[in-house]
Amino acid sequence: MPAARDVAVAIACPGVTGQYSRISASTAIRASGAGSRPGSMIGRRGQGRVAALSLLVLAAGCADGAPAEATAPPGQSIPGLDATQRTRFDEGAALLQYEFTPEEGLGPLFNQRRCSSCHDLPTPGGMGDEPIVRVGVFTPPSTCDLLVDAGGENIQQRATPQLEALGVLGEDVPRDRNASLAIIVPPPLYGLGLVEAIAESALTAKADPEDRDGDGISGRVGRTVDGRVGRFGRKAEFATLADFIDGAARAEMGLTTPAHPVEETLNGAPLPPGTDPAPDPELSDAQLALLVDFVRFLAPPERPALTGAVRDTARRGERVFRRLGCDACHTPALRTAADAPLPLAGRTLRLYSDLLLHDMGEEAATVCGIGAEPAEWRTSPLMGLRLRHRFMHNGQAGGVGTAIEMHGGEGASARNGYFLLDEADRRALIRFLLTL
Repeated sequence: MPAARDVAVAIACPGVTGQYSRISASTAIRASGAGSRPGSMIGRRGQGRVAALSLLVLAAGCADGAPAEATAPPGQSIPGLDATQRTRFDEGAALLQYEFTPEEGLGPLFNQRRCSSCHDLPTPGGMGDEPIVRVGVFTPPSTCDLLVDAGGENIQQRATPQLEALGVLGEDVPRDRNASLAIIVPPPLYGLGLVEAIAESALTAKADPEDRDGDGISGRVGRTVDGRVGRFGRKAEFATLADFIDGAARAEMGLTTPAHPVEETLNGAPLPPGTDPAPDPELSDAQLALLVDFVRFLAPPERPALTGAVRDTARRGERVFRRLGCDACHTPALRTAADAPLPLAGRTLRLYSDLLLHDMGEEAATVCGIGAEPAEWRTSPLMGLRLRHRFMHNGQAGGVGTAIEMHGGEGASARNGYFLLDEADRRALIRFLLTL
């Protein structure tokens, strides 16, 4: 008989047809913390008991019929939160919508007074309408200057009254003749906790930077400045939700944080004395953690139930989506790691993205990123597409069809195939996309 740690156990979620999580006993033991201390001694019988107990814990999300996909109506939390997680989600949601003042740390240079100003459509945590202006200088073959000495890549377009009194209304776009500029619409935050819970190996396994399989798709992993695998941000430049939210707080609201307690400059020059009344850091670790937990537990939006002719058309559109090869980059589903924190572990996330960087062609080449060339952009997730009114990686397309037509580079083959579709297949494809 094999040892308990070698036995694979299948757990079925009641009321969810065909949804199973295969969890090994050794994974369950690790999740429980048993045997993790160096030199700890647990016999086979003890392993089996710990594994059985841990599997019950891991299956707790199934006990209330929580779906394996963990979806919910837009703006709501994922199913299965405990009381503490629910409280943190609610408090984080309130902080997301809180309007900061200069006395509390806003600015002196900023873009918005609330986090939700950039993430409010159709609910708090959704996309935004307010454009973000990014700049940078790319020097081939791979050097990206984020213009830190000129105030940084993010142009803060507004100023507090203290700064306005001195005639400063916002930052200027750097005049470096080699600088490129991009205007980007803020993305939705739905389901990002599950994105963080996807194992790095699931991302690196899909990367094919040399296009060894010859399919014309050569996605590669984004990297942070210190070399970690990136998965957040349009250029996949952030590895964790904490990094992503820390960066947004500083760039969009001018809030210093414990990790970055120094106020940003005014196009590279020090801020005038007396214009920054709040002591640094202006956003505490506790506040940052609440924002992170709100986003971590924000559910992917559930898809509408389809029936009749609408369902049949959407199914036809999904077949067209695959036939065109759209799923080569817009990977329909990824699985979160079995050892991720509950209730994020072992979930299916229908993200429609591989989270990799892809060359989108010369027309998409604007700003560079820490580890991304100007034409490289992280595959924009299509999850929740029906809830948006701006499309493409930068939000510059006003319709789904226009977004498809804007694909170049590695997306050119799918775009060209779209042009060759008959009208019925085009309508079916767009109908499918607008069910996501």
